[in-house]
Amino acid sequence: MALFSLLVAIIIERLKLLPGALQLDNGLHWYQQHLFAGNLLHSLPGMLLALLLPTVSVAVLLWVVNGWFFGLLTLMVWVVFGMVCFSHQKQRAVFKRYMQAACRGDVEACYLYAGELDCTDCVDAVSEKELGARVGQMAAWINYRYYAAVALFLIVFGPVGVVFYCTVRFFAEERKRHDADWPLLPGLLYVLDWLPARLVALGFVFSGQFSSGFSRWRELAFDWRCKPRSIITGVAVAAEVMPEETLAPICVRSTIALLALSKRNFVLLLTILSLLTIFGWVR
Repeated sequence: MALFSLLVAIIIERLKLLPGALQLDNGLHWYQQHLFAGNLLHSLPGMLLALLLPTVSVAVLLWVVNGWFFGLLTLMVWVVFGMVCFSHQKQRAVFKRYMQAACRGDVEACYLYAGELDCTDCVDAVSEKELGARVGQMAAWINYRYYAAVALFLIVFGPVGVVFYCTVRFFAEERKRHDADWPLLPGLLYVLDWLPARLVALGFVFSGQFSSGFSRWRELAFDWRCKPRSIITGVAVAAEVMPEETLAPICVRSTIALLALSKRNFVLLLTILSLLTIFGWVR
C-alpha cells in the first residue's frame, strides 16, 4: 500500500490535479482558525489537542474501515491521505516565479520570491551567486521537509504518522511566521526530523559525490545536537559539484544543481521502497 499510495500521490502532485482547498496545509489553516483561535494554543493541553485531534481522527477512520471490501477502503484511505499530505502547490508556484524572475534578470524579484519560499529562514545573500547558493540550500531543505520526510513517514507509519508529522510541521511554521509563544513545537519537530534528516542526507551521499558527501555526513550525523536543516543543506552542498559555467543565470546555477540532487535522491528512495515491497518487508 505504501508504494502504490506514494506513486499515486506523486502523479497527482506533478499533474496539479488536487485543488488547493483539499491540500493539507490549507485544511489545517481552516482547522486552526476555526477551532483553535485565540489563546488556546498558548497552553500545553490546547496545543496537544490541536496536534492529536487530526491524527486520532485518521486512526479511528482506519480502524472503522479495516477489513471492509477486502481492504479496498483501507487502501483508499492510504491513497487519499498520501495525496493530501504530498501536494504543495504554493511552494511550487513561488519557486516557479523565482526561476522566471531569474531568467528575465529581475534580481530584486528574486530576493522577494526567495523570502517567500521559506518564511522560517532569512535570505541574507549579498550577491547573485550567494543568492543562488542560499536558494539552492533552501530548495534542498524544502524538498526534504515537504516531500522526502512526508514519504518516509507515510512508508513507516502510514496515514496516521504522516498526518501527525504534517500537523506538527504546520503549527511549527505558523508559530515561526507569527512569532507566537506556542509550547512544545520546536522540540517535537526536532525529534521527528532527527532520524529522517540523517537518512535523507545519507541518500544525498549515494546520489552525488560519495567521498566528499560521506565525509560531511559522518561529521554532522553523529553530532546529536546538529539541527536537521544543517545536516540536509551541509551534506547536499558537499555531495553536489556546483557548476561554474552554464547558460543559466548566476542566481539559479546552484539552485538547479541542488534541486537535481534532491530529485535523484527521491528516485533512490522510490527504488529502495520498491525493493522492500517486492521482498515483502513493506506492505
